[in-house]
Amino acid sequence: MVRGRFITFEGIDGAGKSSHIEALAAWLRERGQDVLVTREPGGTTLAERVRELVLHEPMDALTETLLVFAARRDHLRQSIEPALAAGTTVLCDRFTDATFAYQGGGRGFDASVLAQLEAWVQQGRQPDLTLWFELDPALAAARRSAARSPDRFEREDEAFFARVHAGYQRRCDAEPQRFARIDAARARDDVWAQVVAAVQRHGST
Repeated sequence: MVRGRFITFEGIDGAGKSSHIEALAAWLRERGQDVLVTREPGGTTLAERVRELVLHEPMDALTETLLVFAARRDHLRQSIEPALAAGTTVLCDRFTDATFAYQGGGRGFDASVLAQLEAWVQQGRQPDLTLWFELDPALAAARRSAARSPDRFEREDEAFFARVHAGYQRRCDAEPQRFARIDAARARDDVWAQVVAAVQRHGST
């Protein structure tokens, strides 16, 4: 059986990535693919419980990082890897790039420790394609303020999100073949067109 493909959606809060995941899932299903839509932290019963802690309980950067990777380990073992082995396309709202961006960039956590945890937890598993919804932090902040009640990340200031943005840029620069930059400042239909073009370029249909 052909292994499924692993596509991740990344970007700072307010970039609009989440609204396109279900649209892409429907588009792929119309083309005969089995699709799993999931998220991080989350995706399993255990990981969803961890998500609530990470988003709402005060903690230091090390605790936050360890919880995120613990949730990721369970998510990989219980959900992502079995789906890929069955030939399913997995669409995931955030993955390890978010950890390097938020905990590494935003919190200033040691990137070498993140890299070691990444190696232990993922054992070489990386996305086949990462769609980075790139957006100026000031514009993202304006979108967030109009959207919903903020969690503990969304309450951070613009300087934090500027560091997160820089963290994503470093990941993109390090693995340009895996990343597709999506200009998230454009109109919704234009953003969607970029998503479809990126998926087609990377042979996901």
